[in-house]
Amino acid sequence: MNVFSQVARPSDGAAWITGASGGIGRAVALRLANEGWTVHATARSETNLLSLAAEVTGSGRILPAAGDVTDAARMTQILDDITRTGPLALAILNAGIYTPMRAQNFTAATARKMFDVNLAGVTNALDPILKHMIARKSGHIAVTASVAGYRGLPDAAAYSATKAGLIALCEALAMDLVDLGVRISVINPGFVETEATSVNTFKMPFLMAPDQAANRIVDGLKKPGFEIAFPRRFAVILRTIGLLPNQAYIWVIRKMLGWGK
Repeated sequence: MNVFSQVARPSDGAAWITGASGGIGRAVALRLANEGWTVHATARSETNLLSLAAEVTGSGRILPAAGDVTDAARMTQILDDITRTGPLALAILNAGIYTPMRAQNFTAATARKMFDVNLAGVTNALDPILKHMIARKSGHIAVTASVAGYRGLPDAAAYSATKAGLIALCEALAMDLVDLGVRISVINPGFVETEATSVNTFKMPFLMAPDQAANRIVDGLKKPGFEIAFPRRFAVILRTIGLLPNQAYIWVIRKMLGWGK
């Protein structure tokens, strides 16, 4: 069986979502729980997670597992706690932050914070998850990157770098996981109405609500394939423009967004 056709189901084990207290992660956790999953939800605020758990109306449940993704030991501990009662069938590594940063206000400290959460935060959870799923020869890992990782975008000097890194990370791991029985997916959303995107001062094309994004993700996890990208038109546009030579690409993106003086 093609590993990219494997679909994780609630009967296979539990789900774990990081970055679950708001935005896309929150909406995905609720959608899965309402479909019957036991969802272990991770974010820094236990209060927010308890509030989230109380909103489940379906046949599943959300179990708070508070933690900071930059704490590798805590991520391993959460995985150990989950697997004491059964296998982990689905992991959605969604935690991420975004701080607009142009050349004029570039700082190493701001970039490092995004690297620590968006890149290292994923690998901190990925380490124990891979060990568990590879040993079982089963499971599905999904990593939330972004269409901003296709190529560099204005206001996203460090953010685009982290998301490009996640896309490459998933592609590289897939080379091995196809032989190990574990499915990996990369999720590349466009603009979603969240706390992170609320700081943008420009008009965001194809802006989606978190619930819409969650539906695209959960539905995408049930279909064969490697990438879940949405809105599809926006992803296709960026993919196509990304094929341009470097100088032409920079000119077109600046023109589209009215960038510059």
